[in-house]
Amino acid sequence: MYQPPHHAETRTEVVHALIRAHPLGLLVSNGADGPIANPLPFLLDADIGPHGRLRAHLSKANQQWRQIAEHPEEPVLVVFQGVNTYITPSWYATKRETGKVVPTWNYAIVQAQGRARIIDDRDWLAGQINELTGTHEAGRDQPWHVSDAPEPFIEAQIKGIIGLEIDIVSLTGKWKVSQNRPVADREGVVRGLNAERTDAPSAEMAEIVREYSDGAAR
Repeated sequence: MYQPPHHAETRTEVVHALIRAHPLGLLVSNGADGPIANPLPFLLDADIGPHGRLRAHLSKANQQWRQIAEHPEEPVLVVFQGVNTYITPSWYATKRETGKVVPTWNYAIVQAQGRARIIDDRDWLAGQINELTGTHEAGRDQPWHVSDAPEPFIEAQIKGIIGLEIDIVSLTGKWKVSQNRPVADREGVVRGLNAERTDAPSAEMAEIVREYSDGAAR
């Protein structure tokens, strides 16, 4: 990933927080027939290894797991896309001063690289789907539990999936959030995004731009 130094986010806790907030990662692997990419919901075990471990499961009908199993020496990449927004140059003070401005896109993104292991174990898979469900049902008034479904049905579902673990060896965070712009331009971006608070990404990006502009995030 192209990574200008001023866009690098190196704090593990911040990068991990994005993974948890946006857990649908794009799993990219490579084999004899070229790359394969599939979106999967991941769980993060932050305390395993220097960068953490990712866990997920795939349908056995998905050929990506076979590619991974056949090429265990090949690293895999998982891309987690955080909040992203279009930035109009109309918000910049520089537009009024010189007119020398162009549109851009602000975003936060994480790339995790590591070695993947395929796991075909009923108990591991049962624990995985229970934890994944519990994580995303938490906070609901009436959370759904795996045990709410008939046991034979769940067992049949488990037979149709296979597990995946990735020990992260490289973790890269990129927060492109107007750090390269003058202070007045960054302030204009925050005002402009806040004026469009009809959507959650604009409000979230405004807060991130303000945080990084203030220096609190570095």
